[in-house]
Amino acid sequence: MSKPISYKRHRFPPEIIAYAVWLYFRSPLSLRLVEEMLLERGIVISYETVRRWALKFGRAYARRLRRKTPSRYDIWHLDEVVVTISGKKHWLWRAVDQDGYVLDEIVQDRRDTKAAKRLLKRLLRKQGGPPRRMITDKLGSYAAAQRQVMPEVEHRSHKGLNNRAENSHLPLRRRERAMQGFRSPGGLQRFASVFSATRNLFVPPHSRRSALATHLHRLNAMAAWNAAACVVA
Repeated sequence: MSKPISYKRHRFPPEIIAYAVWLYFRSPLSLRLVEEMLLERGIVISYETVRRWALKFGRAYARRLRRKTPSRYDIWHLDEVVVTISGKKHWLWRAVDQDGYVLDEIVQDRRDTKAAKRLLKRLLRKQGGPPRRMITDKLGSYAAAQRQVMPEVEHRSHKGLNNRAENSHLPLRRRERAMQGFRSPGGLQRFASVFSATRNLFVPPHSRRSALATHLHRLNAMAAWNAAACVVA
């Protein structure tokens, strides 16, 4: 794990900061609603303070969260979704595995082979090797990029097979509405990276779980979050 988180020169204790950041990235809440929930618990801070904490500590926490171990038997599902920022279209390219775990995502201003190649190269670098299979929709850029970057990997192109990647966009879409949109491509990239890392940690990998197993998973996830935030529970 990387170096410990420093909370020097912050008036509030680490437990409150980590809790506020967790509320913002884990729950479908705006900054003002996070401020309201903290106030109900006797913690008086402004929504602007929550925003600064999210910017400063969110990515640091996400970097310290343990990632799922890659496997050569993984199946990558790739998809892209348009996000309009200040009247201009951008595309959030995302890759998830067979369990719905978000492997990577990148904001780009194009939807072509060059953009698809950039995503595949980032994935290979982060995952340490190619998957067993790659699944996409019918966008031709994926096939062209796959032939150039990892031609040995099986590629299946069918809209019906790619529901897992398409469904992975829905949680971020809900947050986009709650936040009334994103202000910049960089802001979208920063938020999405922390949001997905947090969701990867807290959402069970399989939908069919018993209530007890889900409860234990969430307790373990909260313990992992506190450890990443250097908070003693």
